[in-house]
Amino acid sequence: MENVTLKINGVTVSAPKDSTILDAARLAYIEIPTLCFLKEINEIGACRMCVVEVKGAKTLVASCVYPVAEGMEVWTNTPKVLDSRKKTLQLLLSNHNKQCLSCVRSGQCELQTLSRELGVDDENYYKGGMTPCELDETAVHMVRDNSKCILCRRCTAICEKAQNVGVIGPNKRGFNAFIGSPFGMGLGDTSCVSCGQCIAVCPTGALYEKSCVDDVLAAIADPDKYVVVQTAPSVRTGLGEEFGLPIGTNTEGKMVAALRRVGFDKVFDTNFSADLTIMEEGTEFIGRLTGGGVLPMVTSCSPGWVKYCEHYFPDVLEHLSSCKSPQQMMGAVVKSFYAEKAGIDPKKIVSVSIMPCTAKKFEITRPDEAANGVPDVDFSMTTRELAAMIKKCRINFLELPDEDFDAPLGLSSGAGVIFGASGGVMEAALRTAVEILTKKQLPSLDFTDVRGFQGIKEASYPIEVDGKSITVKVAVASGLANANELMKKVRAGEADYHFIEIMACPGGCINGGGQPRVPADVRNNVDYRKLRASVVYDSDKANTIRKSHENPAIQELYSAFLENPGSHKAHHLLHTSYVQRKVNYTV
Repeated sequence: MENVTLKINGVTVSAPKDSTILDAARLAYIEIPTLCFLKEINEIGACRMCVVEVKGAKTLVASCVYPVAEGMEVWTNTPKVLDSRKKTLQLLLSNHNKQCLSCVRSGQCELQTLSRELGVDDENYYKGGMTPCELDETAVHMVRDNSKCILCRRCTAICEKAQNVGVIGPNKRGFNAFIGSPFGMGLGDTSCVSCGQCIAVCPTGALYEKSCVDDVLAAIADPDKYVVVQTAPSVRTGLGEEFGLPIGTNTEGKMVAALRRVGFDKVFDTNFSADLTIMEEGTEFIGRLTGGGVLPMVTSCSPGWVKYCEHYFPDVLEHLSSCKSPQQMMGAVVKSFYAEKAGIDPKKIVSVSIMPCTAKKFEITRPDEAANGVPDVDFSMTTRELAAMIKKCRINFLELPDEDFDAPLGLSSGAGVIFGASGGVMEAALRTAVEILTKKQLPSLDFTDVRGFQGIKEASYPIEVDGKSITVKVAVASGLANANELMKKVRAGEADYHFIEIMACPGGCINGGGQPRVPADVRNNVDYRKLRASVVYDSDKANTIRKSHENPAIQELYSAFLENPGSHKAHHLLHTSYVQRKVNYTV
């Protein structure tokens, strides 16, 4: 790549020819502030926070879209630049609900941070008409408060480009402009899939999940309730960020300790039911592969993906595995096997999940998710909600000792924990399915071809079954735009695969819509998904059990209760059905 040489604040910088000034400034260790910019998703130069002076230019230019040139001279911190940024903030705040103390983003708001840096306070802004505070609470998983929206369009961009859903966008013009759904529809009336990626990228408190923290604490305080909690693999990869720990810190032990101190009666690990999912899903896959069933089979662990498929590919729902997600399987097992084992009435059990995913809030409302006559899961909380609960209970998280999950539903394999990263479900399934098919132990358990965050990954694995050679072809996609591309091939009969894994969120659950928010300057420059993924892969390597079918707690569950994978009882408790949904208007 050809480079050009330019000066930024008097410092000589060599930058690739196709760079922007924003890119080049980082090479000089200068961070130019942004609000609307998201790398490769929302590069529109709309907010004007990133303006800089360029020698010879008649006006200030937006550094996020302005290309570098040989001999260019740039200044990022002149009085003219700083004054322009301050006025931009003052104008944004003139139409902003400034109830910061009660805002869910207080202390983590990008607008608040910039205002503090540039000296803009509650009295230092332009006064005038303001957007009324009208909450959109029609969606089961989230709330939109346009009185805190700054029209940066990050939510619109990620919904359309990364997720291929496009149910939100700018409405009206000028001062009356607002982000919303078409024709005045509430978000819950659209084809939104509840993935929560819009919440994850919003720089302010305009978007946030519906919290059930108080409801869960009330259940814990009720002496007639037995409250059980489960935590997904990815929660331990992100929770520490809410307490100032570096991205990629494994907080499993402290998380378990904190949940006990909150007051949960039992703390179980969703990794256990991830292993259970592999037993059921792997059995289903083998049955389809050897018995002439519908192929390719597609995973069903991600509720955002499942709802997307129901809306946009209702004609190919037969390709979806009938397995419930690990969240729902755990809930079903808690209210059947565990209830029976512990002698507790299932109606008295309150099943709570901690998930990296806002779509799980929708999933618990789905039909066919109440196997024992009661809902499999009563409340689903995000990683962010868990952090808020721990803080609300005044638990000193950083000083907690490490503690272990409760038996028997707290024992899991390395295969269960890698569910958190894109490719993890596929890798876990292959470890079990290949050994069952070939009746031989794998020489290596690492299927690295399906790891990583590129759009669509493909791999082929030749195996021998009963003296016959079979090449198992698989594909993995994360992010619904990539899922759309893959499923179009399935619909057209062009997908030459046996097994497909799809996760709704780009990179998988580690980047779920309920994970701690990553500020734009970090999101644009740090591979935070890789750092979080390292936690689950390191946990897998450190586990003495790395295959789901070798988890002794899973073996006990089948021998004592479920009989066999795919049994009638297993199907009743652990499998579900899907519905065809219409596509409501998109932007």
